Amino acid sequence: MIMDATEADGPQIEDIAARIDAFGDEHVDALGAIWEEYLILGAEDSGYNFLVDRDGDAILGFACYGRRDLADGVYDLYYIAVDPEGRRQGTGRGLLTASETAVLEGGARMMIAEASGTSKHEPTRELYRAAGYRIEATIKDFYSAGDDLAVFVKRF
Repeated sequence: MIMDATEADGPQIEDIAARIDAFGDEHVDALGAIWEEYLILGAEDSGYNFLVDRDGDAILGFACYGRRDLADGVYDLYYIAVDPEGRRQGTGRGLLTASETAVLEGGARMMIAEASGTSKHEPTRELYRAAGYRIEATIKDFYSAGDDLAVFVKRF
């Protein structure tokens, strides 16, 4: 069941992120900082919204999104992650759809999602393409030499 994340979900969210091959330590550290800001300030003031897909007490995956500053009706999908042991079961798609539904309720006209160009990130790029996102820009060698940034956009 997909729902807003609670403080108790933090350890499982961080554990999932730490076990994803495509996330380096810097991704996990950044997620931890975003999570803390979300807990301290709340979704409205922090600008971060977290959803989790829960099966009983287990978190199957999570998504984090928020409104883009200085842009009317534009949202960013900051993170979407599924427990590596439970992939290919619709969790990522469900979280993406729930995030889109939430931003539409907030007046979204588009959602932006970014992905690395490495092979480790191909499943994420596939998810975005299957959900109707289109590459608007590619920045060559963005993350490092040979690792491009792909900027996906879905217009509503």
